[in-house]
Amino acid sequence: MGDVLVIVIGTTDVSLIPGISIAGPSPEATHYTPALDVEYLLTGRPKTLDAVPVTPDGIPTPAVVTRALTRDLPKLVVDAGSRIPPRVPRVVLGGVPGGDIRQGAMPREAAEEIAAGGRLLGRQLAPLGRVVIGESIPGGTTTAMAILLALGYNAWGRTSSSSPDNPKELKIKVVRDALARISPPLDAITAVAEVGDPVHLAVASIALGVVEGGGEVILAGGTQMAAAAALYKALGGDMERLAVATTRWIVEDKSADFLGLMREVGVRRIYISKTSFATSRCRGLRAYERGYVKEGVAMGYALWHAETKGVDPLPHVEAELERLGSCFA
Repeated sequence: MGDVLVIVIGTTDVSLIPGISIAGPSPEATHYTPALDVEYLLTGRPKTLDAVPVTPDGIPTPAVVTRALTRDLPKLVVDAGSRIPPRVPRVVLGGVPGGDIRQGAMPREAAEEIAAGGRLLGRQLAPLGRVVIGESIPGGTTTAMAILLALGYNAWGRTSSSSPDNPKELKIKVVRDALARISPPLDAITAVAEVGDPVHLAVASIALGVVEGGGEVILAGGTQMAAAAALYKALGGDMERLAVATTRWIVEDKSADFLGLMREVGVRRIYISKTSFATSRCRGLRAYERGYVKEGVAMGYALWHAETKGVDPLPHVEAELERLGSCFA
């Protein structure tokens, strides 16, 4: 049995705060990004809008990398709570979109529904092979910081950004305002209901179900996966059964602390892709080397997956960008 790639999508109103996220051409457009990502990943073209998700500077979504390198893998979309539902087959966990965490993220009942549904889904997936869980949620590095702090970890300013200029002061202010209502440490469900989002809890719960079902799991992402791993641990998950795959861009990001957060949460197995896009003929891919994007939609796992098979990822990713007409010199 091979790997099964699960992409969990959702939205948080945190991404509407100007300057928080560049995972879309405008704050309002960030609510479309998860749907467009998975529509494109599965079909090769977005369906909700006729536009592959890009940053305001035209840099392509990491879904381009993941699609180019995981054509051999079965994929499952899990909607944990999206403002814009994707127009592709998906599993709906029964959650709700995340609110602005300064006022509260979601009703506790919705968080409980996500946790129960994710756990059940994970148990069903466990016999199929190694389950790899990625995400798409603009604003998620801010909610990840809030979740970690709510659980009692020191995460101030340690999560990354899809921008080379990590808006850490803005994120810290938003999180500080959110945490003013609560008294950490909290349990997993309360932390998410107060200052989290649907995606991190869904990732954690699916992982828990996979492990309970006797399966193997990899969390595919950057510093957001520290929050997912912390929730998994708080829900009773065995940290020895958990691995994380990410990109070297995340590990080398001096504005964040991926490895430190992973150590603090207790993640011991980390797979890091070594690929560089510095020599790419596509301008958008070369921008990754300047600190744009870094992770998302399981890109780090996709690169690592190719590397472990002895495949050079770059030509495949460039060919996909050329197919889209987006490989500009």
